Amino acid sequence: MSELPMKMMPAVSPETAEYWAACKRRELVVQRCSSCGVHQFYPRVLCTGCSARTLEWVRASGRGAVKSYTVVRRAVSEAYAAEVPYVVALIALEEGPTMMSNVVGCDPESVRIGMPVQVVFEDWSETVTVPKFAPAA
Repeated sequence: MSELPMKMMPAVSPETAEYWAACKRRELVVQRCSSCGVHQFYPRVLCTGCSARTLEWVRASGRGAVKSYTVVRRAVSEAYAAEVPYVVALIALEEGPTMMSNVVGCDPESVRIGMPVQVVFEDWSETVTVPKFAPAA
């Protein structure tokens, strides 16, 4: 009997280590520039607003809205076959940045642009926890 292939695990780098550690604690964090106040995601070494290196990690509210989405009906590999259909979405966080994730906890056909969502976390392994989003209560 063969095992199903593993999901693609995120690569942890010096820039992303604190983000993944926070996800493991079930906290969503983003970077904020202490020079200009811009919040950003994905993690980088420079501020996207002013190019400063004065970035700090801050806890995000976890609330946002669906900016765009697609319903995946054909899995990219066998590792995701049990999840189809699933929603891949761009989530506009309250803090400003946009992140790509999945919308879970609802029928994929009910997802709409502008739909309010709240972060939830899914353990993919003992060391990797991934943020996803569910409809806000």
